[in-house]
Amino acid sequence: MGLLTDPSAGQGKLTKALVKYHPKLTVLLYIAGIIWFCLLAYSPLNAGTYFSENALLPGLVTSKFRDDTLAKQYYDELQYEMKKYNNSIPYPWILAKFRQIGLDTYTHNFTLNYPLGRSQKFTGKNVYAILRAARAASTEALVMSVPFRPPSNIHLTTSPSVAIMLAFAKFANKEKYWSKDIIFLITEHEQLGVQAWLEAYHNVACGQEGILEHGDLQGRGGAIQAAINLEFHHINIAKMDIKVEGLNGQLPNLDLFNLATRMCTKEGIPHTFKNRENQKKDDRGRGPYDEWCYSFRTLMAMVASQATGIPNGNHGLFHRFGIQALTLEGFPAKQVRGNHSNFITIGRILEGIFRSLNNLLERFHQSYFFYLLPSSERFISIGLYMPAMCLIAGALFIKACGTWCKLQQNPLSSSDSQDNDDNEDSKTSMKKASGDHSSNDDTQEEENFDIVQIGSIFLLTHTIGIVLMNSPTNITRFGSAYGFNTELSIYIGFIIFSLVLLIAPAFVTIRSSYKSMTVINILSLLELGTTLICLSMYNFSLGFLAGTLYVPLALLIVPSNCRLCSWVQKILWLLAHPLVVLTTTVLIYTFISITGEPFKENMLRGLVATQQAIVFGIVDSMIYSNWLYSVITCVMIPNWLCFWIALFCPSKPKSDDKQVAASKKND
Repeated sequence: MGLLTDPSAGQGKLTKALVKYHPKLTVLLYIAGIIWFCLLAYSPLNAGTYFSENALLPGLVTSKFRDDTLAKQYYDELQYEMKKYNNSIPYPWILAKFRQIGLDTYTHNFTLNYPLGRSQKFTGKNVYAILRAARAASTEALVMSVPFRPPSNIHLTTSPSVAIMLAFAKFANKEKYWSKDIIFLITEHEQLGVQAWLEAYHNVACGQEGILEHGDLQGRGGAIQAAINLEFHHINIAKMDIKVEGLNGQLPNLDLFNLATRMCTKEGIPHTFKNRENQKKDDRGRGPYDEWCYSFRTLMAMVASQATGIPNGNHGLFHRFGIQALTLEGFPAKQVRGNHSNFITIGRILEGIFRSLNNLLERFHQSYFFYLLPSSERFISIGLYMPAMCLIAGALFIKACGTWCKLQQNPLSSSDSQDNDDNEDSKTSMKKASGDHSSNDDTQEEENFDIVQIGSIFLLTHTIGIVLMNSPTNITRFGSAYGFNTELSIYIGFIIFSLVLLIAPAFVTIRSSYKSMTVINILSLLELGTTLICLSMYNFSLGFLAGTLYVPLALLIVPSNCRLCSWVQKILWLLAHPLVVLTTTVLIYTFISITGEPFKENMLRGLVATQQAIVFGIVDSMIYSNWLYSVITCVMIPNWLCFWIALFCPSKPKSDDKQVAASKKND
């Protein structure tokens, strides 16, 4: 703080070095941050996974599950029942099976009032059963969940998951070692059903009031410690993919992930992460560079998934309640021999996981909650990846400090750092002897900046962001009046809103001075750097991707008297608008995913996908409190607008340059 507030600090060597070298230093910090992160995928620079909670005792349990024949019977009966319920869950059959097993069985109704466009209501029903603990009171519980997908669903079926759940429930009901309740939950409408059930279980509302009516539960268990979500698509499983990303980038405790991988390895089922197998250690033809590339692709797949803040399974909604959860997704074998079913292997995996969780005497508190995974056997802790983000964001802080010191520096003293005190005194006396009073008045005016104007600009831009965040409801109502659907109405509305904001500098910079606009640039740099650090502490992937894109462009925003440079800066910053970035990203993904199609059709697909992505982000914000949309509208767009205003900074006054030249001439 002394560097920024002490008037005499501007004459120090450190300040002069900062003013002189800060452009090169910022570039160096940014490049170092990117290199640091990329190197973390190299095995010697990360760590192997290990158990921190010994109470889990993975692999020490002798498997007793033998009900694979019963699971196959349940599966065949369910396939027959599903033909009668093309668009819903076969409630009577599932309720009857749970009751035959001897569990407390309940149903749960919920309603969704769709928040956009014309008012619509959607209803759903969940089914759940509770196995009461035999050795303890109902103080703690575990959850096994399955998202039921009827035949009309476009996603892969999950009927094998229901079959193995019922078989495991009957097996578990015979055992007497359970110290925690086990809740078997079958949900409708994917994540919407889980969200409604969790809100009803904890009697809270996570989204906006009146949108999701979670209803009430007739029966409850203990405090939920962990949850396992099942998505098996076939009775013959070739590999098990483990999903961990949750809402807003939250992750489960690393011990739970290690438990799942260890049990899959014990039972002989290959497990993957991001649908990528681990590298084989005995592959001698693979060099260090190939190993790094493979791990880096897996790491970036996790970063891309986590940055969206969207759960990649129903498990992701448990995390906000302090419940550690993950999803086991089983993919079918390409070649099936005979009628063999490995339901018994899946059952043993579930038995091992739940018996290990049953041993826990307290909540998950050891191991890591913040990590990145280059494979299922290695991890990168927060202590390793946060320095990379600090280097990237630090470039913004260094530029802000350097620009501030340069702004406060005396131009006469900065013109020649090697002048002695006598020369400085002669320059000062020459300046006092000057008879051009109007020039002195202009210089004095330039030395000050309008704090009220700067504060008003920041207040106005962030108020605009709040208005934009709350505008979708009104935009869709206005669009529906003219026959536009929800997606198109919001997309066009945001485009018009963004175009209107482009003319903001015309009203702001009329009476703005060079120093006032420079201070706006400095404050924008500080805000962007602070935002990136805060995002990275919770969702590193989002903060890292945003920093990788915006930091170099923000560093390029420097007042320039060159018209060509000024126009290049403005064009590049226009391309960095969040709406442009989203549209470009979705279009590129569309062209990469769909090849061989005409250019026009892919463009239309990409635009439609962009519109749907915006609507999904808004709806997720309203229902699940996914704050990606809120961060973009309330923070990123106002910050982008502040930089846009700073780009129209008046030319640097030449009065200081004239004084410096005159002083040199006099010497």
